[in-house]
Amino acid sequence: MTDTKVYILDGGSLVIDGFHAFWNRGPGGELRFPCYAVLIEHQDGRYIFDTGYDHAHVMRVLPFEKPMQAPEQTIPGALARIGLKPTDINYVINSHYHFDHCGGNKHLSEACTVCHAKELEASTNHQPFEHLGYSDMTFAPELAKQAGKALPAEPALDMYTPKFQTVTGDQELAKGMWLLETPGHTAGHYSLMVELKNRRPMLFTADACYSQKNMDMNCISSFHLDPTASLKSMHRLKQLAEKHNAELFYSHDPDSFPNYVKAPGFYS
Repeated sequence: MTDTKVYILDGGSLVIDGFHAFWNRGPGGELRFPCYAVLIEHQDGRYIFDTGYDHAHVMRVLPFEKPMQAPEQTIPGALARIGLKPTDINYVINSHYHFDHCGGNKHLSEACTVCHAKELEASTNHQPFEHLGYSDMTFAPELAKQAGKALPAEPALDMYTPKFQTVTGDQELAKGMWLLETPGHTAGHYSLMVELKNRRPMLFTADACYSQKNMDMNCISSFHLDPTASLKSMHRLKQLAEKHNAELFYSHDPDSFPNYVKAPGFYS
């Protein structure tokens, strides 16, 4: 296969309580955790898996999560560090539409957005207890308008008319790039596995598993639609990693993240 490169784009950090990160297990107290996006340079184009959070949105709606994000940790800033512009991205893949995984979509005005059909539906038709998770609708201005949700006036939204491609089931989006269904955290949650020439496959859990500690404790986070399905998806990730000899990369792991190679470094 043509050499594929994977860049981890540091997107800053947020704070939650330990009892939310490790549901009913804790310990409690503030836990600062990382957020990041994944850029895949592939022979078929440039893909971004998740786009982190938007600082202004978090400060408006969830200031208690105490966002810390430098300009170079936004999607435009992170791409600039590797010599790219947002218009260079061909596809955005969203694991799900919680605010900390879609906040940078609005900058990727030329990209086709890929997501699970159930997830796009859930973004505007979700349970009441999910409202904060789905609070950032800038990834889909037309859907927000239809749902009667007002969006802030932003230059990025003036030129953003996303194109959506919805999928279901496990999918090989491009050679060696697999979307793997891991529902429970949300209705249409996807994880991503990328095969590389010179190393083990990289399996990005997204929020099906926040951290190595969650996996080791067999403990999901508190933010979920279906806790039983969440646990099954976490078990599935472990089985997939064993089957494919893949390395797990967790979505919000303050212990593992410092050891990940961050852009402008890459995996290949």
